[in-house]
Amino acid sequence: MVAGSLENRVEPRKSLDIYMNKIMGEEPYMVRTSDISTTGIYFHKLIEPDVPTGTMVDLEFKLPNSEEVIWARGTVMREAQYWGAKGEGIWFTILPTLYRKLIEDYIYPD
Repeated sequence: MVAGSLENRVEPRKSLDIYMNKIMGEEPYMVRTSDISTTGIYFHKLIEPDVPTGTMVDLEFKLPNSEEVIWARGTVMREAQYWGAKGEGIWFTILPTLYRKLIEDYIYPD
């Protein structure tokens, strides 16, 4: 585990264990998510190049029990390594209202 606090999110997060596409330029890379909030997502990198903090990426994923494909754009806010796996924290910079509502419904079910 990384020493010190890396907790920067201000919104509650919920565990999310799915595979999703992280698209850099024209190249899609599969990553495995760890958790999500209405402001961002954290995932474990599988096989992809390292990118500097501040890099913009596109994201494509479906939440559990949903058929809607969510498209978002985000900024790499941090890279970290937990339990031997590299990961990235992404802050959503473009997330349409419909998709934000789907994420809210996932985090805060009735």
